[in-house]
Amino acid sequence: MRQTVLSDIVKTISLRTLVREPLKVKRITRTGASVQVTDNGKPLWILQPATSPDDEAERLRATDAMLDEVLREKPSEVSAAGLLEESRR
Repeated sequence: MRQTVLSDIVKTISLRTLVREPLKVKRITRTGASVQVTDNGKPLWILQPATSPDDEAERLRATDAMLDEVLREKPSEVSAAGLLEESRR
């Protein structure tokens, strides 16, 4: 069984991103994930979604919408294998 790591559950963004793109944070928390806000690379806050049992359908809908958005994006010209190989050099 795989151990859950904080980075699996929490998306990290800068304070500047929170101020400039609050809807991005709203979209992330709507899926049920928490968002860690950093200032100069140091953790500042962790924003958690306020959920209730009625929110489950909305969470699933938001997750599907985010997945659809990612899948519509143009595929990267850089392969994941190439990135991994380069990072090991």
